[in-house]
Amino acid sequence: MKYMLTIMSLALIGEVAQAKEMSPREIYEQVSPAVVMVMGHSENGKNGSGGTGSIIQADGLVLTNAHVIIEEKTGKPYPRLSVFLKPKRVTGDPKVDLALIRRARAVAYSSPLDLALLKLEGVSGPLPTIGLSETDRTRIGDRVLAIGHPEQGGLWTLTTGVISAEVDNFNGVKGKHVFQTETSLNRGNSGGPLVDSEGHMVGVNTAIARVAADGLPITNISFSLKSTVAKQWLREQRASTSDASPPTSAPPTKTAADVPSTPSPQVGPPGIPSPKPTSPNAPSVKPSQRDPSMPARPYNLDQLVSERSKAEADLDNMIMEMRARMKGR
Repeated sequence: MKYMLTIMSLALIGEVAQAKEMSPREIYEQVSPAVVMVMGHSENGKNGSGGTGSIIQADGLVLTNAHVIIEEKTGKPYPRLSVFLKPKRVTGDPKVDLALIRRARAVAYSSPLDLALLKLEGVSGPLPTIGLSETDRTRIGDRVLAIGHPEQGGLWTLTTGVISAEVDNFNGVKGKHVFQTETSLNRGNSGGPLVDSEGHMVGVNTAIARVAADGLPITNISFSLKSTVAKQWLREQRASTSDASPPTSAPPTKTAADVPSTPSPQVGPPGIPSPKPTSPNAPSVKPSQRDPSMPARPYNLDQLVSERSKAEADLDNMIMEMRARMKGR
């Protein structure tokens, strides 16, 4: 009898554990509203970068990759940062899908860890958020998914896969512990969430491998910074996060006013006008060199940067004129 009760108890525990897991559709519906598109650009709009981010605090704190917001020429965050909130339904029309825009400012960033924290301006009410999970519970073989804006793909795209491996001190950076995943990630996914089957963020998507040293194509090799590393870094920035995590040895963090030292090897979204290679050995491809048979992407980052830059300049001019009129009264 005792043996049967034990079997029944284990079965019930298994059912409860299984009930916690959600389908990709359920996870997407729960998590995607907290996923944003991040864009940085220069004052003149001639160069910029795009990627993905996650809202981790309802008042508008966004976690993303440092390389998404850092201007390569200056080593500092782009002077103009914009964040696009997810619409209720993604239509495929960028004019509609990218209508909810907020200005943002860089709070802190770490180039070695490839993390950045942004604060949205003009937030009138609580925003949807995503919680960071304890990655100690995540194992090789666990199902995960990613949400982001991959190059040649759609906005708020969902891709699925599993954890493939774990790598400590990634690229020789102490404390930079990552998951390798087969989940499809491409330029534009940088800074977005890697999510477990319970809808918690277990990683920040940060790197992809596409071409080997001898030019052989590589597939399904992508890397995501573990959420325990991100949570420790966020605590150092005094940003509120859910759940506690063990301390990790993290490289120094720069504030938005600091200039980072030697940039760490990283991959991610294309720059403007010439995209960066996805790995140190991948060839750089300029927009003019694209295969004409390749389908047009649902959104044009070059055009988006240019339009956003013009809109920001017009707004600044209008504010200056209003202030001048008020002083003249």
